[in-house]
Amino acid sequence: MASPDSRQSAAAPVLDKDGVRLTVEDAVATVTLTNPAKRNAQSPALWRALTEAGRALPGSVRVVVLRGEGKSFSAGLDRQAFTPEGFDGEPSFLDLARGADDVLDATIAEYQEAFTWWRRSDIVSVAAVQGHAIGAGFQLALACDLRIVADDVQFAMRETSLGLVPDLTGTHPLVSLVGYARALEICATGRFVHADEAERFGLANVVVPGDQLDGTARDLAAALLAAPRDAVIETKALLQGVSGRSYEEQRAAERAAQARRLRDLAGLGD
Repeated sequence: MASPDSRQSAAAPVLDKDGVRLTVEDAVATVTLTNPAKRNAQSPALWRALTEAGRALPGSVRVVVLRGEGKSFSAGLDRQAFTPEGFDGEPSFLDLARGADDVLDATIAEYQEAFTWWRRSDIVSVAAVQGHAIGAGFQLALACDLRIVADDVQFAMRETSLGLVPDLTGTHPLVSLVGYARALEICATGRFVHADEAERFGLANVVVPGDQLDGTARDLAAALLAAPRDAVIETKALLQGVSGRSYEEQRAAERAAQARRLRDLAGLGD
Protein backbone atom coordinates (compact mmCIF):
# COMPACT_ATOMS: atom_id res chain seq x y z
CA MET A 1 0.00 0.00 0.00
CA ALA A 2 1.27 3.49 -0.83
CA SER A 3 2.26 5.75 2.03
CA PRO A 4 0.11 8.84 2.78
CA ASP A 5 2.87 11.14 1.49
CA SER A 6 3.20 9.22 -1.80
CA ARG A 7 -0.56 9.31 -2.32
CA GLN A 8 -0.58 13.07 -1.77
CA SER A 9 2.23 13.60 -4.29
CA ALA A 10 0.81 11.31 -6.99
CA ALA A 11 -0.62 14.25 -8.93
CA ALA A 12 1.81 16.56 -10.70
CA PRO A 13 2.25 19.69 -8.56
CA VAL A 14 0.61 22.90 -9.73
CA LEU A 15 3.13 24.72 -7.52
CA ASP A 16 6.19 23.49 -5.62
CA LYS A 17 8.41 26.18 -4.10
CA ASP A 18 9.72 27.63 -0.86
CA GLY A 19 8.36 24.85 1.31
CA VAL A 20 4.89 24.72 -0.24
CA ARG A 21 3.48 22.18 -2.68
CA LEU A 22 0.04 22.45 -4.31
CA THR A 23 -1.51 19.46 -6.04
CA VAL A 24 -4.99 19.20 -7.53
CA GLU A 25 -7.05 16.11 -8.14
CA ASP A 26 -10.49 16.82 -9.59
CA ALA A 27 -12.34 19.05 -7.07
CA VAL A 28 -9.84 18.58 -4.22
CA ALA A 29 -6.62 20.55 -3.84
CA THR A 30 -3.91 19.64 -1.33
CA VAL A 31 -1.49 22.23 0.02
CA THR A 32 1.46 20.58 1.75
CA LEU A 33 4.16 22.20 3.86
CA THR A 34 7.29 20.42 2.69
CA ASN A 35 10.15 21.23 5.06
CA PRO A 36 9.90 18.54 7.76
CA ALA A 37 13.59 18.89 8.65
CA LYS A 38 12.74 22.30 10.13
CA ARG A 39 9.31 21.17 11.36
CA ASN A 40 7.77 23.28 8.58
CA ALA A 41 8.93 26.52 10.15
CA GLN A 42 7.52 29.54 8.35
CA SER A 43 9.19 32.42 6.54
CA PRO A 44 8.14 35.32 4.30
CA ALA A 45 9.02 33.20 1.26
CA LEU A 46 6.72 30.44 2.48
CA TRP A 47 3.95 32.96 3.07
CA ARG A 48 4.29 34.28 -0.47
CA ALA A 49 4.16 30.71 -1.76
CA LEU A 50 0.96 30.08 0.22
CA THR A 51 -0.57 33.23 -1.25
CA GLU A 52 0.45 32.08 -4.72
CA ALA A 53 -1.10 28.67 -4.08
CA GLY A 54 -4.43 30.32 -3.30
CA ARG A 55 -4.30 32.33 -6.49
CA ALA A 56 -3.35 29.24 -8.51
CA LEU A 57 -6.39 27.19 -7.50
CA PRO A 58 -8.42 26.10 -10.55
CA GLY A 59 -12.06 27.12 -10.53
CA SER A 60 -13.06 23.47 -10.30
CA VAL A 61 -11.64 23.12 -6.78
CA ARG A 62 -14.22 22.90 -4.01
CA VAL A 63 -12.19 21.54 -1.08
CA VAL A 64 -8.64 22.41 -0.05
CA VAL A 65 -6.76 20.17 2.38
CA LEU A 66 -3.79 21.71 4.21
CA ARG A 67 -1.19 19.36 5.68
CA GLY A 68 2.41 19.29 6.81
CA GLU A 69 5.02 16.64 6.07
CA GLY A 70 6.83 15.00 8.95
CA LYS A 71 6.12 14.90 12.67
CA SER A 72 4.91 18.49 13.00
CA PHE A 73 2.33 20.50 11.13
CA SER A 74 4.32 23.73 11.65
CA ALA A 75 6.50 24.80 14.55
CA GLY A 76 5.79 28.46 13.75
CA LEU A 77 7.95 31.31 12.56
CA ASP A 78 11.54 30.47 11.71
CA ARG A 79 13.55 32.28 14.42
CA GLN A 80 16.06 33.35 11.76
CA ALA A 81 13.63 36.18 11.07
CA PHE A 82 14.75 37.84 14.30
CA THR A 83 18.50 37.64 13.62
CA PRO A 84 20.30 40.70 12.24
CA GLU A 85 20.97 38.93 8.93
CA GLY A 86 17.39 37.63 8.52
CA PHE A 87 16.73 35.49 5.44
CA ASP A 88 18.68 35.75 2.21
CA GLY A 89 17.18 38.44 0.03
CA GLU A 90 14.72 39.53 2.73
CA PRO A 91 14.78 42.45 5.15
CA SER A 92 15.15 41.16 8.69
CA PHE A 93 12.28 41.79 11.08
CA LEU A 94 14.64 44.04 13.02
CA ASP A 95 15.22 46.15 9.91
CA LEU A 96 11.48 46.33 9.27
CA ALA A 97 10.94 47.52 12.84
CA ARG A 98 13.37 50.40 12.25
CA GLY A 99 11.62 51.47 9.05
CA ALA A 100 8.63 53.66 8.30
CA ASP A 101 5.26 52.79 9.87
CA ASP A 102 3.47 52.53 6.53
CA VAL A 103 6.10 50.13 5.17
CA LEU A 104 5.86 47.93 8.26
CA ASP A 105 2.06 47.91 8.07
CA ALA A 106 2.08 47.05 4.35
CA THR A 107 4.61 44.26 4.91
CA ILE A 108 2.53 42.64 7.67
CA ALA A 109 -0.57 42.96 5.48
CA GLU A 110 1.29 41.13 2.70
CA TYR A 111 2.23 38.35 5.12
CA GLN A 112 -1.40 38.07 6.26
CA GLU A 113 -2.55 37.33 2.71
CA ALA A 114 -1.16 33.81 3.10
CA PHE A 115 -3.72 33.26 5.86
CA THR A 116 -6.83 34.91 4.43
CA TRP A 117 -7.83 32.99 1.31
CA TRP A 118 -8.65 29.75 3.14
CA ARG A 119 -12.08 31.09 4.10
CA ARG A 120 -13.11 32.07 0.58
CA SER A 121 -16.80 31.42 0.02
CA ASP A 122 -16.22 29.15 -3.00
CA ILE A 123 -14.11 26.57 -1.14
CA VAL A 124 -14.12 24.66 2.13
CA SER A 125 -10.66 24.35 3.69
CA VAL A 126 -9.60 21.54 5.98
CA ALA A 127 -6.41 21.57 8.06
CA ALA A 128 -5.00 18.14 8.91
CA VAL A 129 -2.79 18.87 11.91
CA GLN A 130 -0.29 16.67 13.71
CA GLY A 131 2.41 17.32 16.27
CA HIS A 132 3.36 20.93 16.90
CA ALA A 133 1.21 23.76 15.56
CA ILE A 134 2.79 26.72 17.29
CA GLY A 135 2.41 30.46 16.74
CA ALA A 136 2.17 30.99 13.00
CA GLY A 137 1.47 27.26 12.69
CA PHE A 138 -1.50 27.55 15.05
CA GLN A 139 -2.73 30.59 13.14
CA LEU A 140 -2.45 28.76 9.82
CA ALA A 141 -4.58 25.92 11.18
CA LEU A 142 -7.06 28.51 12.49
CA ALA A 143 -7.21 30.09 9.03
CA CYS A 144 -9.01 27.01 7.71
CA ASP A 145 -12.73 26.34 8.00
CA LEU A 146 -12.30 22.92 9.63
CA ARG A 147 -9.55 21.15 11.57
CA ILE A 148 -8.86 17.43 11.85
CA VAL A 149 -6.11 16.77 14.39
CA ALA A 150 -3.95 13.82 15.34
CA ASP A 151 -3.97 12.69 18.93
CA ASP A 152 -0.42 14.03 19.39
CA VAL A 153 -1.31 17.60 18.38
CA GLN A 154 0.06 20.49 20.43
CA PHE A 155 -1.40 23.93 19.71
CA ALA A 156 0.22 26.99 21.26
CA MET A 157 0.12 30.73 20.66
CA ARG A 158 3.60 31.77 21.75
CA GLU A 159 3.77 35.29 20.32
CA THR A 160 2.82 37.03 23.56
CA SER A 161 5.52 35.10 25.44
CA LEU A 162 8.04 36.54 22.96
CA GLY A 163 6.85 40.11 23.49
CA LEU A 164 4.76 40.09 20.30
CA VAL A 165 1.09 39.64 19.41
CA PRO A 166 -0.58 37.12 17.10
CA ASP A 167 -0.84 39.09 13.85
CA LEU A 168 -1.44 36.48 11.15
CA THR A 169 -5.26 36.60 11.33
CA GLY A 170 -5.54 34.01 14.12
CA THR A 171 -7.18 36.13 16.84
CA HIS A 172 -10.61 36.42 15.19
CA PRO A 173 -11.19 32.69 14.59
CA LEU A 174 -9.70 31.81 17.97
CA VAL A 175 -12.14 34.05 19.84
CA SER A 176 -15.00 32.84 17.63
CA LEU A 177 -14.19 29.22 18.45
CA VAL A 178 -13.34 29.31 22.16
CA GLY A 179 -14.61 32.67 23.42
CA TYR A 180 -12.75 35.75 24.63
CA ALA A 181 -11.72 34.54 28.10
CA ARG A 182 -10.32 31.22 26.88
CA ALA A 183 -8.59 32.87 23.92
CA LEU A 184 -6.94 35.43 26.22
CA GLU A 185 -5.75 32.70 28.57
CA ILE A 186 -4.32 30.61 25.70
CA CYS A 187 -2.51 33.59 24.16
CA ALA A 188 -1.29 35.25 27.36
CA THR A 189 0.11 32.06 28.90
CA GLY A 190 1.44 30.54 25.66
CA ARG A 191 0.58 27.10 27.02
CA PHE A 192 0.00 23.97 24.97
CA VAL A 193 -3.52 22.91 24.05
CA HIS A 194 -3.57 19.15 23.51
CA ALA A 195 -5.93 17.07 21.40
CA ASP A 196 -8.63 16.28 23.98
CA GLU A 197 -8.89 19.92 25.05
CA ALA A 198 -8.84 21.13 21.44
CA GLU A 199 -11.80 18.89 20.61
CA ARG A 200 -13.67 19.89 23.77
CA PHE A 201 -13.23 23.63 23.08
CA GLY A 202 -14.12 23.39 19.38
CA LEU A 203 -10.62 23.97 18.00
CA ALA A 204 -10.76 20.49 16.48
CA ASN A 205 -13.70 18.98 14.62
CA VAL A 206 -12.36 15.49 15.25
CA VAL A 207 -9.32 13.80 16.80
CA VAL A 208 -7.87 10.66 15.22
CA PRO A 209 -4.73 8.53 15.58
CA GLY A 210 -1.85 10.00 13.59
CA ASP A 211 -1.82 7.20 11.04
CA GLN A 212 -5.47 7.94 10.22
CA LEU A 213 -5.06 11.68 9.69
CA ASP A 214 -4.67 11.72 5.89
CA GLY A 215 -7.40 9.13 5.38
CA THR A 216 -9.82 11.05 7.57
CA ALA A 217 -9.08 14.23 5.63
CA ARG A 218 -9.83 12.43 2.36
CA ASP A 219 -13.07 11.03 3.77
CA LEU A 220 -14.15 14.48 4.96
CA ALA A 221 -13.31 16.00 1.57
CA ALA A 222 -15.49 13.35 -0.12
CA ALA A 223 -18.35 14.09 2.27
CA LEU A 224 -18.08 17.82 1.61
CA LEU A 225 -18.29 17.17 -2.14
CA ALA A 226 -21.52 15.17 -1.80
CA ALA A 227 -23.74 18.27 -1.59
CA PRO A 228 -24.28 20.56 -4.62
CA ARG A 229 -21.61 23.26 -4.79
CA ASP A 230 -23.96 26.25 -4.84
CA ALA A 231 -25.82 25.00 -1.76
CA VAL A 232 -22.53 24.68 0.15
CA ILE A 233 -21.43 28.16 -0.94
CA GLU A 234 -24.72 29.72 0.17
CA THR A 235 -24.66 27.85 3.48
CA LYS A 236 -21.07 28.88 4.20
CA ALA A 237 -21.91 32.52 3.47
CA LEU A 238 -24.91 32.34 5.80
CA LEU A 239 -22.85 30.92 8.65
CA GLN A 240 -19.93 33.30 8.13
CA GLY A 241 -22.28 36.27 8.36
CA VAL A 242 -23.96 35.31 11.62
CA SER A 243 -21.68 37.33 13.91
CA GLY A 244 -22.38 40.54 12.01
CA ARG A 245 -26.17 40.16 11.85
CA SER A 246 -29.02 40.37 14.32
CA TYR A 247 -31.41 37.43 14.65
CA GLU A 248 -33.94 39.14 12.38
CA GLU A 249 -31.25 40.03 9.83
CA GLN A 250 -30.13 36.41 9.79
CA ARG A 251 -33.72 35.27 9.20
CA ALA A 252 -33.91 37.62 6.22
CA ALA A 253 -30.58 36.38 4.89
CA GLU A 254 -31.82 32.78 5.14
CA ARG A 255 -34.98 33.65 3.20
CA ALA A 256 -33.03 35.40 0.46
CA ALA A 257 -30.53 32.54 0.14
CA GLN A 258 -33.28 29.94 0.03
CA ALA A 259 -35.17 31.90 -2.61
CA ARG A 260 -32.06 31.87 -4.79
CA ARG A 261 -31.63 28.12 -4.31
CA LEU A 262 -35.28 27.37 -5.11
CA ARG A 263 -35.15 29.50 -8.26
CA ASP A 264 -31.95 27.76 -9.37
CA LEU A 265 -33.47 24.35 -8.75
CA ALA A 266 -36.53 25.38 -10.74
CA GLY A 267 -34.34 26.60 -13.59
CA LEU A 268 -35.30 30.21 -12.97
CA GLY A 269 -31.91 31.54 -11.86
CA ASP A 270 -30.19 34.48 -13.55
